Amino acid sequence: MIPRYTRPEMAELFSDQARYETWVRVEILATEAQVRLGAVPGGALEDMRRAPVPLASRVAEIEKERDHEVLSFLAAYCEEIPEESARWVHLGMTSYDLVDTALGHTLARGTDLLLDAARALRRILAERAAEHWDTVCVGRTHGVHAEPTTFGHKLAGYAFAVDRSLTRLRAAREAVAVGTVSGSVGTYALIDPAVERHVLGALGLAAEPAPSQVVARDRHAQLVQAVAALGAVVEQVALEMRLLQRTEVREVEERRTGAYQGSSAMPHKRNPTTSERLVGLARLLRGHAGTALENVALWHERDLAHQSVERVILPDSLSVGHFQVTMATELLTHLTVFPERMRAHLEQTGGLVYSSAVLAELLATGTEREKAYRGVQAAANRTLAGGTDFAAALAEEGIDLGPLGPERFLGHHDVIRERLEQLRDLED
Repeated sequence: MIPRYTRPEMAELFSDQARYETWVRVEILATEAQVRLGAVPGGALEDMRRAPVPLASRVAEIEKERDHEVLSFLAAYCEEIPEESARWVHLGMTSYDLVDTALGHTLARGTDLLLDAARALRRILAERAAEHWDTVCVGRTHGVHAEPTTFGHKLAGYAFAVDRSLTRLRAAREAVAVGTVSGSVGTYALIDPAVERHVLGALGLAAEPAPSQVVARDRHAQLVQAVAALGAVVEQVALEMRLLQRTEVREVEERRTGAYQGSSAMPHKRNPTTSERLVGLARLLRGHAGTALENVALWHERDLAHQSVERVILPDSLSVGHFQVTMATELLTHLTVFPERMRAHLEQTGGLVYSSAVLAELLATGTEREKAYRGVQAAANRTLAGGTDFAAALAEEGIDLGPLGPERFLGHHDVIRERLEQLRDLED
């Protein structure tokens, strides 16, 4: 199942025709090994190589009569192979030697595409973080003004989160880049393990160490969970961008084209629709992560409960993840930032965001903690109630520590910037 939002490069990987192309490659590789072992005549291999990949439409046509995709594929493939050679196709193999080995190859390639997209997202986050490292803004906890920070600091946090997602994705790629050519219950009863070594080596896959009939499904669950975790990181970025685009905040804005129309009834609307879509896609990915865990437990050496589910969640997870990450990169690349709005919001409460610095300085000069806290809090409450300047309210409490500003909070900020620069230098 290929979603309509899938990028072309990902969609091609999961098309029926691409699957049959990979299946043919697996069959030919297995026969190459069988020829080397003297189990199959060389002429059969040449006939297989000359035969075209069967069309997906032809496989579907045969499947109406056979109700078995692999057998239908083999029948369609062998139509173009002389009968004396066709009998050697799929020798000693079971269906999932073909299906799971090809799937491991496809999932590895799909994950590579997602890794490339995630690296691009990490790069733009790091670049824009550096660009806005000194763009001072208010930090908010519980949705309420807390202390000064910078917009670059915000973006740096997201860049490191994407970097952690890349680590998880690389581990998941290793987990799914696995195949098996071991026969009906994984015992190599009718096929030499040398065949598996040749096939997997050519495809860049590791072997399932103790195969049943299939590759263990915890591997696929690991991948889908890693994609969902990346999706949640993108959601975190998108949620912040949504919040910062509210009318009463408007510290950033998504790119608007000349064709943009935000509402059918209200021409003034400039909605954060891209950010909202990114949040919605993360919900899909989390749903697939739970479903992938349901696929891990199979009856005995194998059942078919996982198969129909995987046809949806595996291509969908990689496709949605790739689309979401690419869209997030585009959003951040063209994001408009309004530093003057950020500075205005920093001063909106008359200096209340500097209360922790005032408290710290009072403590440093020997004031008893409870007295210092209550005095600063009383001044803050008067500022909130009457809209007065915080410094003036502090003076009424007998507290005068000189000018207040965000600089007091950013004295050690460069230690984080150094870490960001190291992240920007990564080329993995």
